[in-house]
Amino acid sequence: MENISGYAPIFFIALVSIILIRSVLTTTRSKLRLPPSPWALPIIGHLHLLQKPLHRCLQNLSDRYGPLIHIYLGSLPVVVVSSAELAKEILKTHELSFCNRSANAAIRYLTYDATDLAFCPYGTYWKFMKKLCMSELLNGRMLDQLSAIRQEEISQFLQKLKRKGEAGEAVNVGEEALQLTNSIIMRMSTGKSLFHTEEEAREVIRRVKDGSELCSIFNLSDYFWFCKNLDLQGIGKRLKEVRDKFDFILENIIKEHKEARNKSAAQDKDILDVLLSISEDESSKVKITKNNMKGFLMDILSGGTDTSAVSIEWAMAELIKQPEVMEKARKEIDSVIGRNRVVMESDMADLPYIEAVVKETLRLHPPSPLMIRESVEKCSVRGYDIPENTQVFINVWAIGRNAKYWENPLEFRPERFLSRDGNGKEMNLEVRGQHYQFLPFGSGRRGCPGVSLALHVVHTTLAAMIQCFEWKEADGGNGCLDMTEGPAVILSRAQPLTRVPIPRFSPFPPSLPQPQI
Repeated sequence: MENISGYAPIFFIALVSIILIRSVLTTTRSKLRLPPSPWALPIIGHLHLLQKPLHRCLQNLSDRYGPLIHIYLGSLPVVVVSSAELAKEILKTHELSFCNRSANAAIRYLTYDATDLAFCPYGTYWKFMKKLCMSELLNGRMLDQLSAIRQEEISQFLQKLKRKGEAGEAVNVGEEALQLTNSIIMRMSTGKSLFHTEEEAREVIRRVKDGSELCSIFNLSDYFWFCKNLDLQGIGKRLKEVRDKFDFILENIIKEHKEARNKSAAQDKDILDVLLSISEDESSKVKITKNNMKGFLMDILSGGTDTSAVSIEWAMAELIKQPEVMEKARKEIDSVIGRNRVVMESDMADLPYIEAVVKETLRLHPPSPLMIRESVEKCSVRGYDIPENTQVFINVWAIGRNAKYWENPLEFRPERFLSRDGNGKEMNLEVRGQHYQFLPFGSGRRGCPGVSLALHVVHTTLAAMIQCFEWKEADGGNGCLDMTEGPAVILSRAQPLTRVPIPRFSPFPPSLPQPQI
């Protein structure tokens, strides 16, 4: 082994330098009135206090030090918000002071140096893309135009579950849901599916999971400024492998689209067609580059697939755990739809209990339990100073379980979203962040632009799974359903949900439209 003793002086000098710089920063920050903070260690700050899952750990700290606390993750200053009132101040009262979304090194790399929509800095380009997203890419007209794709993919998904159920084969609900959401998103975005075989589908899903995992790994370069340009953990190599895989796919898709557009003057058919039209428009105020397009596609492939899939999996787990809730949901579907056809997107407005089940799932198991913002200027919140370039972690999970806002907050009870106040008005809280005790999709300018698409997919898929199948435990099961959360940034289950889907109809399905794509 190579002798490393020669590096000792370098490490010593670096250590002394860090301590000196930290003391200077501490002196400067002592002039500020920062929120309460636990005791910190030199260099590592409060990292020694953190454990996974992070949202639960931060809630424990907030229980002790208050709903607004200040911590250091290495050299990175962070403010943690754990109440709806404070979330409203950050996301509404002082929204422009916290209008950037922080991106770690992995996210920046996977999104082509944050040239996407989700993580690009607030400014001219972001405003242009958000407006484009709302008016062209994910508006009601485009979602309606592409509804046949979603319907066809869900139909194929149900047929696949039927085959496995008839064979007595248990399915991994989360994995099957992730394959479905990937297929839907890729076809809506690019007009084609990535999946030609089962193995190819699983390979793409593995890449999506790898990307999500790499974005959640503790990376020294994110928390210690002196490691910023070092890849001490080998994460950079793995990131390059994941991005190269998707880059190859996306380059080919963009090339094919361009060639097809040169041959035909047909109108835009999918999201990528719209992006290409804007990029070719010389009069456009903002020029969209190829990296912008690839970054946007990476956004919706990663942010719009595993989040929807884990929501479906958590909802099914809660329904299986509470058969009386499952039965109530199924009776609603049977009474509205009957037994002669499969539930469709257009039926969702008539299924309020299904909507309530999804909302309660998002409250207890928000796919993104921590909403992260970054201050672009110094700001005062509740008398405390939040310096510029401070990350803000809004604990969506903790707020959703706060007993101050909900009766029996730890129970899975969809009825809470259908209850009425003293004046008889239905307490049907919206999911788009107007009510700050319920923030599954964020709020304000940087709230998730894909809310409508996500709800279309989750509502319809879940309703179809409830309507078409009984979900039985596989032979050899112990009857215990583990509800432990996993450690990743996306709030997935620690143990996958596996069940045998037994078809409820014969013949199956009772009536399945064959859309013309």
